[in-house]
Amino acid sequence: MQDEYSIDKARMRQAFHRAAKQYDAAAILQRQVREEMLSRLDVVKLQPQVILDAGCGTGHGLYALLKQYKAAKGIALDIAEGMLARTRTLFPTYKFWQSQPRFVCADIETIPLATGSVDMVWSNLAMQWCNDLDAALQEFRRVLRPDGLLMFATLGPDTLKELRAASGADHTHVSRFIDMHDIGDAMTRAGFNAPVLDVMHYTLTYDTVESVMRDLKAIGAHNATAGRPKGLTGKGFLQKLRQGYEGFRQQGKLPATYEVVFVHAWTGSQPYTEPGSSPIQLMPRKVTAE
Repeated sequence: MQDEYSIDKARMRQAFHRAAKQYDAAAILQRQVREEMLSRLDVVKLQPQVILDAGCGTGHGLYALLKQYKAAKGIALDIAEGMLARTRTLFPTYKFWQSQPRFVCADIETIPLATGSVDMVWSNLAMQWCNDLDAALQEFRRVLRPDGLLMFATLGPDTLKELRAASGADHTHVSRFIDMHDIGDAMTRAGFNAPVLDVMHYTLTYDTVESVMRDLKAIGAHNATAGRPKGLTGKGFLQKLRQGYEGFRQQGKLPATYEVVFVHAWTGSQPYTEPGSSPIQLMPRKVTAE
């Protein structure tokens, strides 16, 4: 029996493909998380030769990484060809990078790369779209070379808690997200050394429920679960959603909470960070944006 929270990958691929052109305008959270991830690399001692951006979206993460690691070659991997097409527009000519990135349209649960072929795997808010977290992590571990670095951010269970509460239990309108501790256990099963995880809570604010839903659609974050309603939700449901969400309004704004889990780990036995540094802040933090 199929889990009602299983992701329909074909529907997800189509949603992200359609969203590619308008994605950047609505990807506020993705930008904030990308900058946080980049800041955490400041204390990491690594000069990667090959970087894989797994679930690259429109490519801004890989662009920043290749600007930072000028000798590295990049691989942009995404399940949606539309996203890869947008990524290609960031790399029209040779600039600070050694060569054009390699573009791969594939699922991060089955990565078509050779074993031990990359030095860093980076993934910004893509892991929540996996049906099998263990499979994805095992693939990351497989493609990484000895002493390689995995750094990713994914969504935790408090994500969109207001939308979940407002929609009620009628349907799986909000995807199920994995707890930080379960992610840590999966990292250990996959063979990563001393994984480090922490959580930050981000809050985006909106005037209306419709604007919340519009942003989710613009970034391709459609409900792609098996238990989703198969037809239009209708005016009745939207009215219920408006009424339910109003209870969360604060200072005239509707909040949309995102719990972001940050993870990094090495394939080798020793972490490569600056002496005396603490690359990951272990206390949860909150960020608010409009």
